[in-house]
Parts: sequence; structure tokens; C-alpha cells
Amino acid sequence: MRAALVGLALCVAPLSLNGQTAPAADRPAVLVADQVFITRDKVLVAQGNVEAFQGETRLRATAIRYNQTTGALSIEGPIVLSEGENTTILADAASLDAGLQSGLLRGARMILEQQLQLAAVQINRVEGRYSQLYKAAVTSCKVCEDGETPLWQIRAKRVVHDQLAQQLYFDEAQFRIKNIPIFYLPRLRLPDPTLDRATGFLTPSIRSSSQLDVGLKLPYFIKIGEHRDLTLTPYLSSATRTMEFRYRQAFVAGRIEFNGAITRDDLQPDKTRGYLFGTGTFDLRRDYKLYFDIETTSDTAYLSDYGYSDKDRLTSELTVSRARRDQYVRASLLNYQSLRDGEDNDLLPNLVLDGEYQRRYFPTSIGGEVQLSLEAHSHRRTSDLSTDGDGDGEADGRDVSRINVEADWLRRFTFNNGLVTDLQAGASLGLFNIAQDAIYTERHYDLVPHTSVSMRYPMQRREVSGVVQQLEPIVQLGWTGGDRLNIPNEESTLVEYDEGNLLSLSRFPRPDRRERGAVAAFGLNWARLNPTGLDADFSFGHVIRANADDAFTFSSGLQGTRSDFLLAGQLRSDNGLAIIGRGLVDDDFEVAKAEMRGVWDFKRGQIAGSYVWLQEDAAEDRDENVSEITFDGSFSINNQWQASADWRFDLADERAATAGLGLSYNNECVQVDLSVSRSYSSSTSVEPSTDIGFNIGLRGFAANTGTERYVRSCGK
Repeated sequence: MRAALVGLALCVAPLSLNGQTAPAADRPAVLVADQVFITRDKVLVAQGNVEAFQGETRLRATAIRYNQTTGALSIEGPIVLSEGENTTILADAASLDAGLQSGLLRGARMILEQQLQLAAVQINRVEGRYSQLYKAAVTSCKVCEDGETPLWQIRAKRVVHDQLAQQLYFDEAQFRIKNIPIFYLPRLRLPDPTLDRATGFLTPSIRSSSQLDVGLKLPYFIKIGEHRDLTLTPYLSSATRTMEFRYRQAFVAGRIEFNGAITRDDLQPDKTRGYLFGTGTFDLRRDYKLYFDIETTSDTAYLSDYGYSDKDRLTSELTVSRARRDQYVRASLLNYQSLRDGEDNDLLPNLVLDGEYQRRYFPTSIGGEVQLSLEAHSHRRTSDLSTDGDGDGEADGRDVSRINVEADWLRRFTFNNGLVTDLQAGASLGLFNIAQDAIYTERHYDLVPHTSVSMRYPMQRREVSGVVQQLEPIVQLGWTGGDRLNIPNEESTLVEYDEGNLLSLSRFPRPDRRERGAVAAFGLNWARLNPTGLDADFSFGHVIRANADDAFTFSSGLQGTRSDFLLAGQLRSDNGLAIIGRGLVDDDFEVAKAEMRGVWDFKRGQIAGSYVWLQEDAAEDRDENVSEITFDGSFSINNQWQASADWRFDLADERAATAGLGLSYNNECVQVDLSVSRSYSSSTSVEPSTDIGFNIGLRGFAANTGTERYVRSCGK
């Protein structure tokens, strides 16, 4: 039967008079063992499954001898000494003080955060804070008893672990791959795995570009405080001298982050290039939220040359908003910068003020819901020309402002036979101001009444197998009054016709254009739900209007009195396959727009592909057909090797647009990433380029990537 001595004080630390607990290092140590006895020399001996506790320190050993005169502990191994969940020491033998805080451990290994293993001939513990290791070998690779050399290790004459500062100090450090010395450092300091943030160098990476040659990135992390930091990354090659930076700061009610770079290179000699991207969010009083986004660059090719972004239009934004159950308010200031060939930023509406207010009411007297909305918008161009200077028929410096007020009443009726009817009635008031335009008069206004009734009849059938089929025909009759104002089309140049706006009274995205007159919309939704197999749904839509609207472009699918047929569908299976597609088809089966996306998720990876077709349409600034196909995927070759690939091909030009390959290796102590990408740009401002990226990171023992844990067993 196990004998235990519980509450035996190896060192006595009285409590303070106010009843507070003594510090951990001064608390009494407790000893538990199968057998405990005292020798004639007044030596306390504990044998068999011995455990000793002192604060968060826990010791397990074969036997412990405690000299009551000197207060010293002599411990026989194998020994396991744990300090909380962060530090574990394994040793063959040890001599420690009664508080388990200071002493000598022989043939010892220290494991930090189940990641970093430090083996040494001996370890000196000092005051429970410092551990000095002599003739040490440090690695995060799993070390097996077969004597096989770990993939990497750091050999040092002495290693000091400061548990309080969470730092490791190396004397005469030598980094080795297998057993081959790679480089030597007389002094080296590294944070231990328990430290989340510390000033120091991060993992370097190598980038090879056909334009910038082979370069090295060496990031340096600076901990400014507990809530902010700065990362500086010099990027050096024979063709560029670049300093990248990232600044982050967290506040009580928000956070900010800025990323950017400053460059001097051979691509544009004697010119300083760079970019700045920044975001921030803050919670304000009374449920308001502040959001800002900054995007700017020195020239049109910089982001592409350095692989920072593939955007061809940059947006900077400052927005204050609040959303409540029956109220929404937003005010935004936006600035646009175009990087596209042939676009002059002075002639684009690059400064925009935008605001909206929405409110819902539920009057009991008439039932239903009343929606009130107020929208204000203004945009201006940098150009001061009120005439057409570039021959496109539009004033180059035209500025537009508007205010729109709208009120709607909506009510739904559901009848006993299952018919669902929605009624809508309302009106909108629009005020427009056109400035710096010699063609249009300055002020315009209109009052637009509108009404609609829509009906849908949902039906459902359940089969014996458990499959459920749903069928829902839809019809809507609507009317919008008034005549279109003689104002330029500034905001509604691109129209999307899809399932989401089939029953809208106006499919123009903004109120500078509205559909007028009588209109009817027809639709059909069908779905098949199989709990153990393939799910499918399909939607059909068609719009008929009394009068054609010449503001709709050809490829919008809404030209003429009869729209194109809207077709959309999805397929989903329980084995990870999903296909979604939609398109616009006219009476002659000519397709104006179409898109399809397929994804197959399987146990070891994912394969996805998409196709986009847009017919040429000069009214939408598209002088030729757009036909593109893309593929992307990833595959886990085994537990360590993963491969990825992406490819985009322009079928209209019969050329590849982009292509990329990636290969990564991961185990418990190292991560290696290799990537190759090729951009076949046809832009005059962006040159085609090939980039090769190579990165090696030292991982921890049983490292966790967030999705998998890499724990290697010995012999595998």
C-alpha cells in the first residue's frame, strides 16, 4: 500500500499577518512517496514514485534524500522537473536546495513549451530563474535514442536560460545542419518559445525576380510596447535597395495597421518609389464605428514589380457608420487612384463624398413596414475643363452632386392556399447639380412614384427516399412614373442582372438612372435536396417592359422590351463537389455574360476552376471579348509535403495571363517553402516577370500550424 507524507515542510515559510499567501519560492515544499523514513544521520529518505511540490515546481524521481541539517536534496533519476506548463527538465541525477530553485543537474535535458530541446552535460539552476547549460546542444527536432543526428541543431559552450526575461543566451554558438557546421557566432541571443513578442530578427527569405534579380529579405521585429510594434524588412539585390515596413497598434476600442515600402532601384533610376497601405477600425460612442483604408503608390508599375498587390485601382476611404435593428447611417469620404493604361486620374471622379440614412417603421394602423431613406452623393474631378478636351463627348472636369429621398410601404399577405403576395408603393425625390459642364444645365430635380405587386407560390414534395423537391413560380407587375432627366450617366455605367435584382423596380445600381414605365418580371426557382447525395437548385428569370430603355447596354441583357433569359444553378454533393454558374442568353441562344465556378474538396486537397465570358461592349469600355479560364488547387503528397498550383489563361487572346507553382515541406522542426510565379502582362506600364520565392523557417517540437500538428515518431 502506498505510504504518503503530506504536508511535510522541507522549508518553512510562514504566512503574513494579513493572511496573504507567501510568494511561490517561499512556500513550503510537500513530499509524497511510496516509502519515507529517517536515517540515524537525520537524513530524510523518500523512495518509490517520489513526487515533490513547491509552488508551481513539481519534481518526480526514483529517490530523494533530504539533509535536515544543510537543507540540501540529493536526487536519484530518472528525474522529471516541471515548472508550470512551459518548462520541463529531464536529468539522471541532481543536487538541489529544499525549495527546488537552485542546484546542479547532471546528464540533463530541458524542454521549453514542448518545442525547444536543450541537452547538456550539466545544468546549474540559480534562484529558480536562471538555468546554465554547459556543452549544450539545442534543437526543436525530435531526438531519438538511435543516435541519429537531428536535421538542425545549435551547439554552444554555454547556454543561459533566463526564465523571467524569456531569453536564451549562447556563448560560442555553432549552427549545424545534420552534423555539418554552417556558421559560427561568438554571442547569440534568441527568445525562448514561451515569449510571444520580442525585438529581434525574424525568418529571412530569398526572392528571385527576372526584373530585380536574386534578393534577400531580412525582417527585424521591434516591440515598441505591449500594444504596438514595428517590423522593418530590408530587401536587397543587385537591382534594388528597398526598405519594407509594417506598423501595428492596438487600442482599447480599435486597431490600426500600416504596410509600405520605400525603394531605389534600377527599373526607374534616380526616382524614389514606394507604396503605403493602411487600415484601421475603431468603436466610437453610441454604437458608431470608424473605418479607414489608405492605398497609394508612387507609380502604376510599382505594386506589380514587387508583387505587393495585383490591384489596378486603389481606393482610400474614411467611413463612420452605425447599424441598429431599424436604423442605419453612414458617411464616407473616398479617393480613387487608377493604375490602368489609358486612364487619366485628372479626368476620373477620384474624390467622392457619400452618405446615407435608412429607417424602418412598423405602423399598426395600416400594417406592413415603412422604409425611409436619404442618400447624398458628390464627386469631383481634378480637371477644371468644362469642355470636351479628349474627344469622348464628355466634359473633362464635370462634377456632380445629388440628394435622393425615398419612402416605401411594403406588406406581405400569405393566403390559406399557400400563395404569397407582396405589395410595394412609394415615391422618390431626386435633386441633381451638374457643375463644370458646358453641355448640361446646372440643376435638375424629379419626383418618381412607383408601385408593384409580386406573387409567388411555393410548393414542396417529399419522396420516400427522403429527397425533398421545391418549386416556386414568381411573377411581378410594376410601374415607375415620370420621365428621365437630361443628366449624364455618371454612376450607373455598369449594370448587373442576376437573381438578386430580378424583382427590383430599377436594376440600375444608382439613382442617376431609373427604369420607367410598366414592367413585368417572371421567374422560377427549383431545388432538390438530398440529405445523403446530390443537392441541386436552378433559377430562371425574364423581364418584359412596355418601352425599351436605351440606357441599358447590350451586354447587360436588359436592352429592348424583352430581356435576355437569366439562368443560374448550383450543384453540391456530400463528397465535396460544388458547381455554381449563371448566364444571360437571348432568343438566338447568344450568350452576353456567363460565369461558372467548380470546387472539389477532398481529403488530401482541393481542386477548383472557373470560367468567365463577357461579350465586347463599347458602352462598358470593353473593346473586345473577355474569355478567361482559371485553375487552382492544392494537394498533400504526404504528412510533410504539400503542393499547390494556379493558372489563368486568356482564351480571347490565346495566351497565359498568370501561372504559379508552390511546394512546401513541413515537419516538427522545419518549414521550407518554394514558390514560382509568372506574370504575362500585356500592359505597357507593367513588364512580364518571373518571381521565385524561397523561405526556410525553424519550427518547434510538435509545432501547431492551426490545422495540423506535426509530431514525428522515432523510426519514421
